[in-house]
Amino acid sequence: MIIADLPHPIPNETAEYRAARNELLQMEASLRQQVSSLAAARAALPLGGEVAQNYTFSAIQDGKVVDRTMSDLFGEHTSLMIYSFMYGPDDTAPCPMCTSFLDSLNGAAHHIAQRTALAIVTSAPIETSAAFCEQRGWDQLQMISSSGNTYNRDYFGESQDGAQLPICTVFQKHQNKMHHFWSSELFFAKLEGQPRHVDTIWPLWNVFDLLPQGRGSDWYPALDYAGT
Repeated sequence: MIIADLPHPIPNETAEYRAARNELLQMEASLRQQVSSLAAARAALPLGGEVAQNYTFSAIQDGKVVDRTMSDLFGEHTSLMIYSFMYGPDDTAPCPMCTSFLDSLNGAAHHIAQRTALAIVTSAPIETSAAFCEQRGWDQLQMISSSGNTYNRDYFGESQDGAQLPICTVFQKHQNKMHHFWSSELFFAKLEGQPRHVDTIWPLWNVFDLLPQGRGSDWYPALDYAGT
């Protein structure tokens, strides 16, 4: 049994609480080890499929629309994370769930950039998604549009009928070629409740999981919260 080496007892806790908390601590320690083992297994994946084409995306630079190839997006890094943001060409507004996730990711992006390249792709025209990005205050996220290519369709950011899907995908460079490394395929797994496929990089739900009421089953992020 793992016991926390606390500097002093928590005020007024009961023996019943401490016994239950120590049992929970054991579960937390086991989960931590599982997370580490999972990360090691992910890092040891064999080389994924080679990216068949050097996709050309649209981006905004100095107020003008420019082309950015997929190889450009890597910059000086050997890995590239792309999140498919659910914002289609016919949508009047983007997905609130994706927006909430990107609110958090924007805050961490300058740290993430020390280890990997990061881009956010939509199927909407770049002018549309870039305008929302500016409105939202996302000053650290690299926004690109796949409206002129098949990236989202090829890598599960869009269904065959054009529905937008929220997939996180990581690519790597190997011997001057681009390869798929990992995607959040948990999204497609047949599990109860929300897929939780990007929970590990989304602080919101992890914060809620620490509360006595938990994350709940009926709460959903909104683009804004009136009166708050």
